[in-house]
Amino acid sequence: MVRARLRQAARPALTRALRAVGAMRRRAVRPRSVLRSEPVSRKFGLDRGTAIDRAWIESFLQSEAQRIRGSVLEIGDPGYTRRFGTAVTESHVLHATGESPDATIVGDLATGEGVPEEAFDCIVLTQTLPFVYDVVGAVATCRRALRPGGAVLATLPGISQISRYDMDRWGDFWRFTDLSARRLFEAEFGEVTVRTHGCVGSACAFLLGLAAEEVPSGLLAAVDPDYQVLITVVATSPAA
Repeated sequence: MVRARLRQAARPALTRALRAVGAMRRRAVRPRSVLRSEPVSRKFGLDRGTAIDRAWIESFLQSEAQRIRGSVLEIGDPGYTRRFGTAVTESHVLHATGESPDATIVGDLATGEGVPEEAFDCIVLTQTLPFVYDVVGAVATCRRALRPGGAVLATLPGISQISRYDMDRWGDFWRFTDLSARRLFEAEFGEVTVRTHGCVGSACAFLLGLAAEEVPSGLLAAVDPDYQVLITVVATSPAA
């Protein structure tokens, strides 16, 4: 009789404990629902909408639009100069082979061959350095190509898939951290501002190939320095 009464008294507490365990299990991550051997897109989500890293790149360039002025050099095509430029007097495009119809300068960013010195007020260098083996030489070329007081607006990938298009043509060599980006640019420039973008959730979404439109805005805004998906750099050439 006593044991029966004890079991009866303990039953509500046991029920609450079991419910709590059940709730925890429901909230727990189920690896099979997250992990997969194939991404939903191998094109960085571009076939689904705006790539997550591009959403951050565009926000970065918009915030630094006042620097995209005067004589501006962009790599590959002038798309960002046209979208975000303010008081642009000259728009130039650097291409390694001249295959781009927008190319105004054919040159080698790593060696500086073909790139004029002290010619530009701004260089838009988005997602370029991963595909240049000699990144030290490339940053040195940017510094020489800038006029005094000019700025490089650079973005670099951190956590990212391989770009198969670039890998098969000229190579995909590097991924960066905020520390490597800072040291790389501080070796040539006087003033450097480095920021990171990404958290574990946005990193997973980016690797899966989801588009920015498919990810909650709060997740895109979250920043965890241990999960750097994109690094942005503003490097300013010393004034004369």
